[in-house]
Amino acid sequence: MLRRGLLSCLSRVGVALVLVCCSLSLLYVITCSPHTDDPLSGPLLPRPGPLGSPVGHGPLSGAPLGPPGGQGSYQALLQEREEQHRQHISSLKKQIAQLKEALQERGERVKGSPEKAGDRGVGTGTIEERSHTDLQDFLRSQLSRAEVHSGVRLPSEYSVVPFESFTLQRVYQLEMGLTRHPEEKPVRKDRRDEISEVLESALQTLNTPNRDRVASKVYSTADFIEGIARTEKDKGTLYDLSFRGEQPQQFRRLVLFRPFGPLMKVSDERVQTQNTIINIILPLSHRADKFRHFMHNFREVCIKQDRRVHLTVVYFGRDQMNDIKGMLENTSRELNFRNFTLIQLNEEFSRGRGLDVGARAWKGGNVLLFFCDVDIIFTSDFLNTCRLNTQPGKKVFYPVLFSQYNPAVIYGSREHVPPIEQQLVIKKDTGFWRDFGFGMTCQYRSDFINIGGFDVDIKGWGGEDVHLYRKYLHSNLLVIRAPSRGLFHLWHEKHCADELPPDQYKMCMQSKAMNEASHGQLGMLLFRHEIEAHLRKQKQRGASKKA
Repeated sequence: MLRRGLLSCLSRVGVALVLVCCSLSLLYVITCSPHTDDPLSGPLLPRPGPLGSPVGHGPLSGAPLGPPGGQGSYQALLQEREEQHRQHISSLKKQIAQLKEALQERGERVKGSPEKAGDRGVGTGTIEERSHTDLQDFLRSQLSRAEVHSGVRLPSEYSVVPFESFTLQRVYQLEMGLTRHPEEKPVRKDRRDEISEVLESALQTLNTPNRDRVASKVYSTADFIEGIARTEKDKGTLYDLSFRGEQPQQFRRLVLFRPFGPLMKVSDERVQTQNTIINIILPLSHRADKFRHFMHNFREVCIKQDRRVHLTVVYFGRDQMNDIKGMLENTSRELNFRNFTLIQLNEEFSRGRGLDVGARAWKGGNVLLFFCDVDIIFTSDFLNTCRLNTQPGKKVFYPVLFSQYNPAVIYGSREHVPPIEQQLVIKKDTGFWRDFGFGMTCQYRSDFINIGGFDVDIKGWGGEDVHLYRKYLHSNLLVIRAPSRGLFHLWHEKHCADELPPDQYKMCMQSKAMNEASHGQLGMLLFRHEIEAHLRKQKQRGASKKA
C-alpha cells in the first residue's frame, strides 16, 4: 500500500509537471505574437508567425514586406524579436530542466527510504528537509535583523559600523593598525577570494534573463565600478555593488547579503597544563641593568606564581658576564630555584643565533619554547595563554604584544613616571599593539627543529624573526596571531648602528619612530612653542584685566 501511494504521488507530480510545461508553451505562443498596436504592423505588413515561420504571409514566405522605405527598420525589428525569442526559449528550457531534475531527485529520495517515510507518517517531511527549512528561516531572520533595508537607532557616533570600499584592484579601509595602509591590494587570500566570489555571484545574477526583463547586455568585471561592504559580526556581511548600465549615465546597483549561520561546535576538550614546562630563551649582550629588571619580573611571575618555567640565557661576549651570572646565582640561592642555564658565546651578537643555540641546547625531550627579549614584561596569564595556543605538530603562537611609549612623554617628565607595574596599562596614549613585530613567539622545540630554525647568517638587529615567521606560514602548521593583554614591551631608547645594511637600518629607524609617542603626543611636542606662546598671552591678558 505504501509503495502504491508513493507511485500515485509520483504520477501526480508528473502530471503537474506536464501541465506546467503546457502552460509555459501557451504563454510563449502568446508572448511571441506581435501586438496589433505595433507601429510597423498594418494592412501593408503581413503578420509573421512564431519564430519567423510563415503564417499566411511572413518574412520567410517571399511576400512583399511593405513600402521600400521601411524595409530596413522592419528587418532590424525582426532580428531583435528573433534574438529575444531565442533567449526566452533558452530560459524556458533551463526552467524545464530544473523542474525535471528536482522531480527526479525527489523521486529517488522517496524510493530510497520508503520505510522511514512510513514511520514518520504522511506529510511530516524528512529530517533533512526540516533541517534545511529551519536553516533557511534562520538565514532570512539574519537578513531582517541586519541594518540592510532601514537604519537602526544608535546611541552615539562611535556605534556606527563603517563600510569599506573596494574596486577590482584596491581596498580602501579605516582600521589599519601599523602594518596596513589606507589603500592597498587585497593581500590576504581570504579577502581576494571574498571579492572574487561576490563579483562572480553578482555577474551571474545580472546576466540571468527573467520574464520581466530581457538582458540586452552581457555584464563583465570591466563594468564593475566600485563596491562597499561592512560586517555586523553577529549577523553577516552586506555588499552594495555598482556597475555601468546599458546607457550612458545609467547604472546597475546590486545589493547582496552573506548571512552568518548558527554557531557550530567544533571541539570540546580538556587541556592539562600542569606538566607543561616553558623554556624561556633569552639572548643577551651587555645590558646588565635591564637584565636586573627582567629578573625582578621573572621572580614574581615565574618562580613565585607559575613555577613551571626554565630560563636559558645565551650571553654574547665577556663584558658584564660576571654580573649576569651573579644575578642568576643569587636568585637560585634565595628562592631555591635551579631551573636555569647560562650559555656564553664569544662572538658578535646575533639574536637569531642566540635563540637557535638556546633552543637546541635543551636535552630534556620536547619542550615548549618562549623566545623572549630582556625588555619584555609578561604576566602569569600570558604563560597560560602560551600553553593553550600551542600544540606540537599542529600550531604555534605569535602574540601581538603591547609596546610602551616613552614614559617621559606619557607622564610629562621623568620625575612623574610611576613604577613599572603601574605603567602596564593598555590605552591609546600609553602604547600600541606592535603588529609589525614577530620576535616574541611560543612554539614547541620539535616544530622549531623541523622547520629549520633561524637563519643564523643574519647579524645584528632584526630580520631573523620575520624569516622564521614566514617559514611557519609556508608550512601546514596553524599560526595563531592575536593580541596578548599580558605581554608588554618596555620603552628603551633605540640606537641604530651605522654598520647595519640599508634594509635593516630602515627597519630599525621605523621602529624607533613608532616607539616614541602617539600621534597626538608627537603633535604636542612639535607645536609646543606655539602652545607655550599661547599660554603666555593668556597670562598677560589675565594680568591686564586685573590691573
